[in-house]
Amino acid sequence: MSDTGTLFVVATPLGNADDLSPRARQVLMDADVVLAEDTRRAGLLFQRLGLPRHGRLISFFEHNEDKKLPKVLDLLAEGLRVALISDAGTPLLSDPGFTLVRACREQGFRVTPVPGPSAPVTALSASGLPPLPYTFLGFPPRKKSQTERLFTAHRDTGATLVLFERKTRLKGTLQIAREILGPRDFCVARELTKEYEEFLRGNLDALDGFDFELRGELTVIIAPGGDDGEADEAVILRRIEEETEIGGKPKEIARRVAERSEGWTAKEVYALMRD
Repeated sequence: MSDTGTLFVVATPLGNADDLSPRARQVLMDADVVLAEDTRRAGLLFQRLGLPRHGRLISFFEHNEDKKLPKVLDLLAEGLRVALISDAGTPLLSDPGFTLVRACREQGFRVTPVPGPSAPVTALSASGLPPLPYTFLGFPPRKKSQTERLFTAHRDTGATLVLFERKTRLKGTLQIAREILGPRDFCVARELTKEYEEFLRGNLDALDGFDFELRGELTVIIAPGGDDGEADEAVILRRIEEETEIGGKPKEIARRVAERSEGWTAKEVYALMRD
């Protein structure tokens, strides 16, 4: 298999056209083919960025990625320069492209990242919540039970959680987060880098006072439990209730809670149970 073709994974602006890097501009201008989630939006993006479109624009999204993959590999085999973009930000992060990049690596084609804007990192950098460690969850599943399992899996890692959500589902997702994660601080970043950019802070225990009438693209950041990743007392009390429902002697329950809670010993949990 020829390795003369190159796939460029190109980050494009989240909103502010000035965030397109000079290198990304040149790569898009020189590309023989541009793969885009939505060719109409890509055409408007090129127009807004003042980029002439020399290469072919090919639709490449979640539901046609497998179908288009052989054709793209053929183009690379011909030695063409192929650029992959998403609707905004860095491709592959909640966007199609992983299957293509993996196939290119397996078949010996060069894959070159052209870094730039990324909504998860951009939101995290200005949220005021702990930046390290963090875990990016993408869009939560549509089913409540699956979202519950997702938050449960990441509940005790000590990491800040970053996710995308649609405005119509934001309230329900944060309510599930409150049930699973407890009273954690959170931030909703909307319209990043755009005119109406806004960072809205709150606590999962005070959702009743939060304004959910938000417009635009939303990135949600949820802080780890307690200070510096340690679970606070309210979280421990909730975990005691959960483990008590499962059953067992008090010291056994305290041990299980301590195993789930960074910074807490079974003795400290047991003392809290007796208060």
